[in-house]
Amino acid sequence: MRRTARLVTGPALTVAAAALAAAPAYGANTDELAVSPTIAVPGGQVTVDTTACGPDGSAAGDASAVGAGTFMLAPGTHGAKATARFRVPPGAQPGTYEIVATCSGAQHTTVTGDLVVSLTAVKDPALPQGSVKTGVGGAFGPDPVKTAAGVAALAVAAAGGTWLLHRRVKGDGI
Repeated sequence: MRRTARLVTGPALTVAAAALAAAPAYGANTDELAVSPTIAVPGGQVTVDTTACGPDGSAAGDASAVGAGTFMLAPGTHGAKATARFRVPPGAQPGTYEIVATCSGAQHTTVTGDLVVSLTAVKDPALPQGSVKTGVGGAFGPDPVKTAAGVAALAVAAAGGTWLLHRRVKGDGI
């Protein structure tokens, strides 16, 4: 019985810890101001949207922290999202800026999102370039000398292991 309890306790504690870590994510408020792209360069265009204003809702946006002024979010074609675009001023300094939107109508909900301004454009991380650096390479790898050295090392290890096992079977002693 003790052995079974020990076997079950580890996985049970792991599942409980994962459930506790995920609980705040499900209970959190999902109404926020989505900023895309999250990292922009001065002069770049930024799109913001939110579902906090409900279906057919609109909002007044404020990007004056970055120097872009105010803008209006209007109901978009993507369900219940209110959407707007603004341009980051060419003279914007690098840093993180808070973008705010306040829903119009009876709700007056305020949502925020962060915009990071960077002087260098961020490449799309979804498009890898070049080869993957995972080691020496295969038989057709970039360096045939290293590949041959690896094969030779494996052959020496296999021959040595076979020799030791053969000596042990014969009873020569090790």
